[in-house]
Amino acid sequence: MDPFWAMAAELWWVAPVVIGGATTAVVVSRRASVSNKRLGYDAARLELRQAQQDARVAADNARVARAEATRVTADRAASRTDSGAVAAARRALREAQLASKAATARVKAARARVVAERTALSHGGGAPLERMRHRHDAVLTRWMEYETDPDKLLAFPAMSDARAPATAAFLAAVQEARELRPNEEQRVTASDYGAYRDAVERLERAFDVAERSVRGEKLQPDGADALRDAARNLMERTTDVINRTSDVLGTWTRPHRDDPPRDGR
Repeated sequence: MDPFWAMAAELWWVAPVVIGGATTAVVVSRRASVSNKRLGYDAARLELRQAQQDARVAADNARVARAEATRVTADRAASRTDSGAVAAARRALREAQLASKAATARVKAARARVVAERTALSHGGGAPLERMRHRHDAVLTRWMEYETDPDKLLAFPAMSDARAPATAAFLAAVQEARELRPNEEQRVTASDYGAYRDAVERLERAFDVAERSVRGEKLQPDGADALRDAARNLMERTTDVINRTSDVLGTWTRPHRDDPPRDGR
C-alpha cells in the first residue's frame, strides 16, 4: 500500500476532531461575545429585581411601624404609656415611611436603567465592560493632572491632601473602584459588572465633588438628595401637625371620658 494512504488510514479521525474543535471554539467565542454585550442589560435587570425586593420589605416595615404607632397612641390615650413612647413610635414610623419612599425611587431608577441598557443593546456598540473601564480610566487621567501638572498642583494642593473631606472621600472611591475592576482574564458575571459599574459611578461623583470643593465652588445636593430632603422636611412638618392635633384631642377627650354619666346613665 502507498505509504501516504496507509498514514491517511491510520489518522482518518484527525480531520473531524480538528474541524469539531474549531467549530466549538467559534461557537464559544460568539457566545462569550454576546454575553459580554449583555452584561449591562443583565446587571440592570438584576438591580431591578433587588430594588423591587427591597421596596416590598420597606413597604412591609412601614405598615408594621404604622400599626405600632397606632397602638402606642391608643395606649397613650388610655394612660397606659407615656408621651416618650408615642414620640419614639412616631419617629420610627417617619423613618420607615422615608425608607419606603426611597426604595420606591430606587425601583423607578432601576427601571429606567433597564430601558437604557436595552436600547444600547439593540443599537449595538462596544462592550459594556470596556466602556466602563474607559470611564474609570478617564477619571483617573483627570485626577493625575492635579498630581503631575505643576500649575494645578500649586493652585489646588487640597486635591492631593487626604485630610480634606472631599478628597478623602474621592480617594476611598478610587480604592473601591480599583478593587472591583475585573482583570482581563476574569470571567465577569452580571453581579460583578453591576458592582464595578456602581463603584465607577460613585468615583465619578466623588471626583466631581472633590474638584468643585477645592476650586471653591458652592456644592449643591444632587437631584436624589434634594428630593429626599424635601420629602423628609414635608413629612416631618405634616407629622408634627398630626401629632399636635392628636395630643390636643387626647387631652380634651380624656376628662370627658372620666366624667360620670348623666341622669344615671
